[in-house]
Parts: sequence; structure tokens; C-alpha cells
Amino acid sequence: MMNKYRLMSPGPTPIPPEVSAAGALPIIHHRTPEFGEIFTRVNENLKRVFLTENDIFTYAASGTGAFEGAVQNLFSPGDKVLVVNSGNFGGRWVKMCKAFGLEVTELKYDWGQKADNDEVAEALANDPEIKAAICVLSETSTGTVNDIQGFAGVTQGVVSIVDAVSGLGACELRTDEWGIDVVVAGSQKALMTPPGLGFVSVSEKAMRMHEQSTMPRYYFDWTAAKKAYEKDPAQTAWTPPVSIIIQLDVALRQLIDEGIENVFERHVLLGRASREGVKGMGLTLFGPDEDLNSAVTASYIPEGIDGKQFVKMLFREHGIQVAGGQGEMVGRIFRIGHCGYFDAYDIIATIAAAELALESLGHPVELGKGVGAAQRVFSKSGAVA
Repeated sequence: MMNKYRLMSPGPTPIPPEVSAAGALPIIHHRTPEFGEIFTRVNENLKRVFLTENDIFTYAASGTGAFEGAVQNLFSPGDKVLVVNSGNFGGRWVKMCKAFGLEVTELKYDWGQKADNDEVAEALANDPEIKAAICVLSETSTGTVNDIQGFAGVTQGVVSIVDAVSGLGACELRTDEWGIDVVVAGSQKALMTPPGLGFVSVSEKAMRMHEQSTMPRYYFDWTAAKKAYEKDPAQTAWTPPVSIIIQLDVALRQLIDEGIENVFERHVLLGRASREGVKGMGLTLFGPDEDLNSAVTASYIPEGIDGKQFVKMLFREHGIQVAGGQGEMVGRIFRIGHCGYFDAYDIIATIAAAELALESLGHPVELGKGVGAAQRVFSKSGAVA
């Protein structure tokens, strides 16, 4: 039987047809008024998604490239930084900071556990030489979303840095209202655009710290980026991926048309239905069962089931591409992505396929029970007529 492919990973995520079509438009030169008009609109709409008036710099890079750029632009060798590590990407920040010669105070939590902001405050109080604190909004490896409003509240005395790659546009994040200095993100998740763009929003406080930084940098230099952005029309310092930016322009306009608050609500609903579907199948959630977790749903693989085989079966026999576990959770969990271009029927189809796969693998499951649980979430909300 032919299966329709459904991309249900935490990233890359599905691309709306209009965004895909924009990538096939004829290429235009990046130093023209035509591109400048597009890029200016992209910058303004990014601010509306980040909920900030701060500068936002766009780079031809993955989110990790923008991470590295933040380290290069903010610090000098030997500076002290606090990093919250509760998963694969928190761990990546630790490794990156150490690679650049920073002295890292690591607050390490079990995978799936949320950061304790009281412990963040205590660690900062115990070492006044710490210059910045880093936390992941949505830890893609676990599906757990940290309390970033609380994190921003206890880090006002230093520069706060938030990794929002899988969270931006899916989880509530109010950059200016909460007082977050640096937010780093990427194009390939809730922004509904192909991989290839990294973003960083920079507050005036962070820019002042940047001016004192002595870390070597060139391509990711915020001063070079700001100078280019101040031209009329706005430009990038270096050659941008023109077609991806044109695609991003279309995707951002779709998000703005939907309304950012409505986008947040849609993702909360998708997460709630996904979690109820998982529980309805009799599986155990990995991480807290709360509406904060609106970008990714993670579930334990039932005992006796080969987790890698389960993920492969979902794809090969049902056309559903979910993600397995990373790092220490390889083979132990699977992750359903719902940050970006997803609707109710994506979740329902995924839960239905998971039930069939579990039955094929010999796990006792009552077909339709998980599906029904997910459907009832949408039915009660009025999202499915």
C-alpha cells in the first residue's frame, strides 16, 4: 500500500506549499533594491515573532552557527558563564563554551527535568564574576520546555542567553517583556522554512558587552552585521542564501496573518493532543505533562520493544517520520515534533500509526484508544469541526 509521507520530526519540519514554491522563484541579486525590500520586511516580521524591538541578525548557518557567533561576540577568553544543561542541546552549549576557553559553571539536570531557577539565582549569587547565563527554551532532545520567564527574572544582573531553536514560534517567548538579552534561533522548525538560516536577537545590554569582547571573530561579527543592516536598503554583511530568505519572507507572513498569540495557542493544543494520544495508547510520557511542552512530545518506548525498530517501522510501513532518542536516550524514547506547519490530523495520523506499529511489534495496545484521546482534545477545543 502506498503511504503518504508525513514529516513529524522536531526539525526539519514540514514546509507550507507556498513556502516551497517561493524557493523555486528565479534567483535575484542580493545587492539590489528588490532584495533589500524583502530583507527589510523579513527583519521587521522577525521582530514580531521574537516579540522584540532589538536588532536581529540573520546568518547563513544552522542554529549552532548562531550559537557559536553569540559566544564569539559576547565573551573574552577566560570569562565565566553559567550554562543550564538538561539535555543534548544544553550539553552542546557547555561544550561550545569550553571550546572557546570560557570557564563554565554547569547546572546539570536529568534529561526531561526542568531547570530550577532558584538554583540559577543561587549559582549567580555565589559567583559575581559570571557574566552571562544560558538556558534552552525547548530542549528538543527531551521535549521539555523550561520556565524562561522565571530564568530571565533571576538573570537580570548578567546577560541572559536563550536557545530558542525549536521553541521560537511554538512556545511562548516574550523577549522584551521578559527582559531576555540574546535569543538564538533557526529557520527549520516553527518558522516553517528549510534549514540554512540562524538568527540572533541582541539587546543594547548585550551589544555593550559585545563591544568589550576580545574573542576572535569575522563572519559572525555583530558589528559588521549591524553596519550592513543600517544601509538603505538593509543588507547582510556577507552573501546571504537569497532563496531561503525569500522562503522565510513567505513563512513569516503566514505566521503574522495567523497572529502570534493564535500560533502559541495552536501549538499548545497540538502538544496537549499529542500527549493525550500517547497516554491513551498506554505509554509513559518522557518529561512533564504540561502545556508548556508545545513544540515536541517525547514518550518512553515500552519495555521489550526495540526503539530503533519502532521508529523505522513508523516510517517504512506507515510513512510517518518521527525522531528517536538522542545521547543517553537512544532507543529508549521517541519524539513527535509539532512545531511549525502542523494541524490536528497530523497528530491523529501519527498516533494511529504508532498504535498499528506497536501492535505489529507484539505490544498489547487497544487500537483507537490513543486516537480517540487525541481527537477528544481537538473536539473539546472546537479546532476540528
